[in-house]
Amino acid sequence: MPSPSTASILAGLIGAGIQASRTPALHEHEADAQGVRCLYRLIDLDALQLDLNALPELISAAQHTGFTGLNITFPCKQAVIPLLDELSPEARGIGAVNTVVFANGKRIGHNTDCLGFAEGFRRGLADVAREQVVQMGAGGAGAAVAHALLSEGVRQLIIFDVDASRAQNLVDNLNQNFPGDRAQLGVDLADAMQNANGLVNTTPMGMVKLPGMPVPKALLRADLWVAEIVYFPLETELLREARALGCRTLDGSTMAVFQAVKAFELFSGLQADAQRMQQHFHGMG
Repeated sequence: MPSPSTASILAGLIGAGIQASRTPALHEHEADAQGVRCLYRLIDLDALQLDLNALPELISAAQHTGFTGLNITFPCKQAVIPLLDELSPEARGIGAVNTVVFANGKRIGHNTDCLGFAEGFRRGLADVAREQVVQMGAGGAGAAVAHALLSEGVRQLIIFDVDASRAQNLVDNLNQNFPGDRAQLGVDLADAMQNANGLVNTTPMGMVKLPGMPVPKALLRADLWVAEIVYFPLETELLREARALGCRTLDGSTMAVFQAVKAFELFSGLQADAQRMQQHFHGMG
């Protein structure tokens, strides 16, 4: 960890299509408020015309040029794991990394997405029914959210993904970590939705660059609660349609803020002011 009295932070975000990310501003603003110098850079695979094959070189370059750490987002959260020296217990259990800290010559992977989603869920949907929940997406973010949902007491989590083998791998991982076979592979979406209390979208569907909905509008109903991890736009088409029906909803802002709170603490060695970071996030418009 950097010494809080002398820390200067050089961090970055590696991902695809991340120009609209609020993460740099969140970190730099919180550092300013604490009297710490922070430079936070976007390393956008799309803008650089790179793909996942560039990830080893990008990680090495960041480590060798004095970066404090990196945040990792779609589509790199699982691909980064073989490039790391150590994993936190959370990252190992989830099988995905969204934060890498460079310390003592080592690359240490963490997962703050799980904590971020769980905090948002507790704040926004604390009293909802959770007998059966449908989750769309089984990627890196999906793995973290699924762990959070089961930790928060979801009895049965049904997971759908365009890649059935990826979904099955996540189901197997969850059932190894949580007793009772509470995760299962989704087969019939309409049937699963009919019996579900809640729906969670962990796919990129709904982002500005990937408009649309992860499930057909016809499968939504008023007594369903709906949670989203996309935060740009803050109101996705899924949330707009769900709210029009009267569903309780949770947008992607809380996960975005609280994963950044924990990542800032990992980078800086300082305690972040979560309320200040929330206010700054929403003040960005």
